[in-house]
Amino acid sequence: MLCRAFRPTPILAILALPSLAHAQAYQCRVPSTVTVPHVRPDGPQRKMPVTGYTLALSWSPEFCKPRKSSPAHSTQCSGRNGDFGLIVHGLWPDGRTSWPQWCANPRRVPPAEVRRNLCMMPSARIQATEWAKHGACMVRTPAAYFKVTRILWEGLRKPDLDRLSHDRALTAGKIRDAFVLANPDWPRSAVGLSINQRGWLEELRLCYAKNFMPTACDRQRFGPKDGTHVKIWRGL
Repeated sequence: MLCRAFRPTPILAILALPSLAHAQAYQCRVPSTVTVPHVRPDGPQRKMPVTGYTLALSWSPEFCKPRKSSPAHSTQCSGRNGDFGLIVHGLWPDGRTSWPQWCANPRRVPPAEVRRNLCMMPSARIQATEWAKHGACMVRTPAAYFKVTRILWEGLRKPDLDRLSHDRALTAGKIRDAFVLANPDWPRSAVGLSINQRGWLEELRLCYAKNFMPTACDRQRFGPKDGTHVKIWRGL
């Protein structure tokens, strides 16, 4: 009798890859204890097939500019636990017409898992929220969600945004060029940006197909056109 060869689903295939021990951070000191807050949904539950993923990388100096004294963001922004550059905001599943969110799952992120990821996502609240809002619609456990996120994160070479910040003629296209120069297998069309109303870079939004290969972003995730002037805050 002939047996069909087993083909793992994309999420199982990526979970089978080894995870590296460290994530990118300018400096990172992990606290000995963490408290994981309980999070409540900020919108409706949506269940739908996953068609792809977005890895959102936040530029920490811009995020922390108005939050250096905020107790809620002290791990990331106070400087007591280090100074951060690009960090992971979240790994988001996408749907055909919208995105799945807040799928029912009673599991919470344990403190040990939070500590493991603090150099990649330096906020217990963000980790708890990203798991409950997005991760629970992808996999069964927080450990699986964050392992997938770490594998994608540590597989990237980060562009030197500090150096780019000195370019007075910096554009969205130049930032995409820098990312592709560091990651030659990436198409420019898969590198989205988010900038605020004042023109400062907030996030890179990297677009993946369902098989976790880079794919062209839709218009919303791609963000500003290549010729758009962009500024990068260095935290000075």
